[in-house]
Amino acid sequence: MFSVPVTFVPQFGGADERMRKFLLHEFADAGAKHLVLSSELIKAVMADHKFAPQLEKELAAEGLSFVDAHAPFGNILDMNCPDPDFRPQMLLRHQLALKIAASLGVKTITIHPGSSRFHPEIPLEKHWDLMRDGLDRLLPEAERCGLTICIENSMSRAAAPSVVVMLKKEYPTDTLGLCYDSGHAHQLTAGRDHPDAKIREYWRQAGSDEPEWDDHILEKMLPQTVSCHLHDNDGSDDTHSMPGDGTINWSEVIPALKKAPRLQVVQCEVKIIPRYSIRQVCGKFRELGEL
Repeated sequence: MFSVPVTFVPQFGGADERMRKFLLHEFADAGAKHLVLSSELIKAVMADHKFAPQLEKELAAEGLSFVDAHAPFGNILDMNCPDPDFRPQMLLRHQLALKIAASLGVKTITIHPGSSRFHPEIPLEKHWDLMRDGLDRLLPEAERCGLTICIENSMSRAAAPSVVVMLKKEYPTDTLGLCYDSGHAHQLTAGRDHPDAKIREYWRQAGSDEPEWDDHILEKMLPQTVSCHLHDNDGSDDTHSMPGDGTINWSEVIPALKKAPRLQVVQCEVKIIPRYSIRQVCGKFRELGEL
């Protein structure tokens, strides 16, 4: 079994209170102990100050808790946001996300460094400078909150595994770690077998004729991996499938992750609804823990 907590993305979306309580009960009944404070939940807390205590009460009723979080993400919400008018607001939102996560007992939060596919006109070096600026501004707040920020390997050139490893080396503080995303990493391995793989398109948008294929991503990220997003695919697209429904070799990935010296949490990032049952997914992660 895993020696660190296993967490599940709740996928509440726009669910009302009744449906939310039902889904919480389903997770608890399936044996889950921890959920992810997702980007959607963080946004909901930002929108309604009454929501956080209500959510805590609902989780406690089912014996559940938060351990990790995922900050709001996408386009101009990522750290490489190039819009000079919106960038200050983006940074304030992330600072607020850190405070919300800490108030709900979270210890690690994943933040997207950014994607070159949203802003392909910007040189890669500029993307990286914007990411550095984001870390410069967010790491002090994370340290005050007692949180570890985890930057995630992306499918795009701007935040490829080699980039997040590079950024981590520039920031030796323990307040920064890496989030190993198995699905993103696998596309830079198995995507070479698919002429129409989505990752090829993302890298072309960033001016690269061919993605940076790499069979040793986990090995390179492992020393600084604090969190991990586990899901499967066949290399052609980021399908967030159940482990075993793609071509990732889990008998290699899981034993390697168990040796990560900084690992604090294992997160299931399978898109459960509508493809799988909660019980199915929780059972599969118990199986993974035995590898």
